[in-house]
Amino acid sequence: QVYLVESGGGLVQAGGSLRLGCAASGRTVATYAMGWFRQTPGKEREFVAVISPSGSDTYYADFVKGRFTISRDGAKNTVYLQMNSLKPEDTAVYYCKLGAGSLYSVRFGDASAWGQGIQVTVSS
Repeated sequence: QVYLVESGGGLVQAGGSLRLGCAASGRTVATYAMGWFRQTPGKEREFVAVISPSGSDTYYADFVKGRFTISRDGAKNTVYLQMNSLKPEDTAVYYCKLGAGSLYSVRFGDASAWGQGIQVTVSS
């Protein structure tokens, strides 16, 4: 079984940056696509970004394109989300998701695992 633990959340002013990390334990996730989702109270969890197992392919939701960057470090079994130019509307609980082998599996498939979530708050 894989366990995912997010880190790096917190409070930041609008225009600032944060870097989220998602560390996997239990087994290697090198052959899995991984991604980030976010959720605010009363709304469904929404897709943010996804990265392929090799790290060569990525895909972003329109509302974060040009501001967020997803990356992964195989040696550390960790996926990152660099968030720049943050806006108050980016405030949410951010979740890491382990999919299967494809980007599609992360965006639309059942999760192999979810992290517990981490709060990101952007003040205006």
